[in-house]
Amino acid sequence: MTTDFWTPVRLSIEIASVSGVIVLVLGLWSGKIMAHAKFKAKVIIETLFLMPLVLPPTVVGFLLIIFFGKQSILGQTIEWLFKQPVMFTWWAAVIAASVVAFPLMYQSSKTGFEAVEKEIEDAARVDGANEWKLFMFVSIPLARNSIITGGILSFARALGEFGATLMFAGNIPGKTQTIPTAIYLAIDAGNMQLAWLWVISMVAISFLLLVCTQLTKS
Repeated sequence: MTTDFWTPVRLSIEIASVSGVIVLVLGLWSGKIMAHAKFKAKVIIETLFLMPLVLPPTVVGFLLIIFFGKQSILGQTIEWLFKQPVMFTWWAAVIAASVVAFPLMYQSSKTGFEAVEKEIEDAARVDGANEWKLFMFVSIPLARNSIITGGILSFARALGEFGATLMFAGNIPGKTQTIPTAIYLAIDAGNMQLAWLWVISMVAISFLLLVCTQLTKS
């Protein structure tokens, strides 16, 4: 039982950590660009960024299958480059977790960058800072609370992803079976003791992450 318990926990943390890094980079980049951007299609782009928050996980999973499946150009390209399809692999679970977690990171980082006073950034430019230094040493430190909050919430969302992961990555023990999918399988098999252990672990981890989020606001 020990091995059966820890494998999904390890996989969940690994997948959430990798997807967390991905959404952190993408969220900071897109959040910074969109914070002060003004163009006609901005509302449409932001709506697309936030769609995974409101779409049912099965819809997200379905769209991932369409975009990355064997019938798509992207899916065929990946299979040609890596000699295997991306579906039902560890990376499929990372992609699913990243897609559903990205909106939280994007919205938080954008809010943080919007709160940075433009006069401070302009003063840094006058002092000789280029856009990269301005981003790394002025904008990010001033928006750090929002960024940290977004990072924690994104990690928690990736950790708890179920529907899109089940459809796109499957429920393969030792490969793509995360805690949420393992709970589903355990309940279906009538193994309530193991299901309870995973439920308690998820509640404990989620509670700690939310505590950390609240501490960043104080």
